[in-house]
Amino acid sequence: MNRQKKLQQLFKEKAKKASAKLAPKKPKYISKAERAKLEAETAVESTDTRES
Repeated sequence: MNRQKKLQQLFKEKAKKASAKLAPKKPKYISKAERAKLEAETAVESTDTRES
């Protein structure tokens, strides 16, 4: 019984970690270069809307 309990506990821990990886609470990391690129794109879009 004790061995089965330990195995079940290990299985639950692994399943919990796997599900946590699939549904993270933190937002995905965006690199500094990506942020600059996105900011430049939004700046271009905002200038286009002002000119129209």
